[in-house]
Amino acid sequence: MNRHTWKTLAAAAVALAPAVAIAQSTIPSRLSDKEIWQLNAEFSEAGGYFRSDNLLSNETGFQAVIPYLRGVIKPGGVYLGVGPEQNFTYIVSLQPKIAFIFDIRRGNMIEHLMYKALLETSADRADFLSKLFCRPRPPGLDTSSSPQKLFEAYIAATPDTMLYKKNFAAIKAHLASRGFAMGDSDVKSMEYIYSQFYEAGPQINYNFSSGGGGGGGFGRGNMPTYATLQVATDTAGKNWAYLATEANYRWLKDFEMRNLLVPVVGNFAGPKAIRAVAQYLKDHHAVVSAFYTSNVEQYLFQQDDEWSRFYKNVATLPLDSSSSFIRSIGGGFRGGYSNAMPQMRYGGRLASVTSGIQDLLKAFNDGKIQWYGDVIGMSR
Repeated sequence: MNRHTWKTLAAAAVALAPAVAIAQSTIPSRLSDKEIWQLNAEFSEAGGYFRSDNLLSNETGFQAVIPYLRGVIKPGGVYLGVGPEQNFTYIVSLQPKIAFIFDIRRGNMIEHLMYKALLETSADRADFLSKLFCRPRPPGLDTSSSPQKLFEAYIAATPDTMLYKKNFAAIKAHLASRGFAMGDSDVKSMEYIYSQFYEAGPQINYNFSSGGGGGGGFGRGNMPTYATLQVATDTAGKNWAYLATEANYRWLKDFEMRNLLVPVVGNFAGPKAIRAVAQYLKDHHAVVSAFYTSNVEQYLFQQDDEWSRFYKNVATLPLDSSSSFIRSIGGGFRGGYSNAMPQMRYGGRLASVTSGIQDLLKAFNDGKIQWYGDVIGMSR
């Protein structure tokens, strides 16, 4: 899709914007502890299965769409996403008023709670990395340190068992102090997740699991490490990562402390989670600015009519002409790129792409979406 065609479609989509788009959002600037856990409980569905632990992203080209999105999306909207830490970079870059993270795996919600505790209790990036990877803070790091310097220092640092035990106890205590007391199964899940970060350190990747054969034995090929993802850039060489600068980190820390990142257990094609969030947003006159789907749509097209149910769920969300999907097409998809923008490769993986949500829903309603290639064909 060329730039002229994209602009023409975006202009035509303005007429599809619902009346709620022009109302003033009443999303609060802060949720109480009681409110965030209430939303988490009310919006969540029963957990489901995914074939990988997916403890961190494997999308090296995930920043490629950020400059474009910042040009069409105004701060103060609503961010929706899936998966772990890559959402932090999108959230910091797009600066929404609130964010909801859906994932079929309850473990993803638990991982976000782990991050919440670490972000809220860490003074700066170096302190955060010390707690995340259970390495004593190396000397010479400060708020001006580059991400390269930070990760070089922590890659060289030695893991500390006592620090791991101390930190894990502190995470549980902090979440309990915020009103979220984990049951035994959630404690075991978080202990497993945290142990992976402790054992692998900054070189953890999508395939890692203790004892080798990461992700429960799933996953092949060279995957980027945590360090690689945090020093990645867009196509112009700018690093938007949430740990790229101290300002980015502090923005995210404040966002978490105000309870504005709400993790939800939910299937994209499920009957509850997305629709419940949609009603909440409508009740608060809020509009979705971005929905990061990774490559989940690809899996939905492999599972009967789940892709259709997903788009019907998305259609319940309050949208406007700038509302955008963000998706990864580096997850094994072959074919269907003819109408997409020329793709830059990042370490063998393709850059992420975007499309207008209203445009795609119109195509879906017109019967023009029949397989995943149709979705990618509408992406840029």
